[in-house]
Amino acid sequence: MKLSRMLFVIFLVMVVFSAKSISFAQSEPVMYFCEKYDANKGEIGISDRFTKGSLTVMVKCDHALNLENVNIEFEKYDYRTGKFEYYKKFPFVLKKESKYVSFSETESNDMSFDEPGFYRVFLLDDKGSTVTSALIEIIE
Repeated sequence: MKLSRMLFVIFLVMVVFSAKSISFAQSEPVMYFCEKYDANKGEIGISDRFTKGSLTVMVKCDHALNLENVNIEFEKYDYRTGKFEYYKKFPFVLKKESKYVSFSETESNDMSFDEPGFYRVFLLDDKGSTVTSALIEIIE
């Protein structure tokens, strides 16, 4: 009887600690996609499935990202090899205090998906480490 109570208490403690770590999951940066971002209207056309062309990558976080020089990198899934392969990379400069950022087409960054398929999109810091990432599907 004492053993079962002891096991129950241990199980309860484990549940409490795992629930605590789950509750903080949203404090990490989250990446998602939209057709475009308007300062007055916000994100327009949020989805994870788009037709070919340019789009906007959004990153939102509860705290300052504390990043300045970053890259948005696209990797395309190759059905023949079953692996993602490098597709494109675009440099951007942020303010360190940024918590909510849109990455969209500029004169030097076309931010376009030219071929249908599945892509992984990464926000990379100045050392090339992944800050956040997401998957997207491009259709005809």
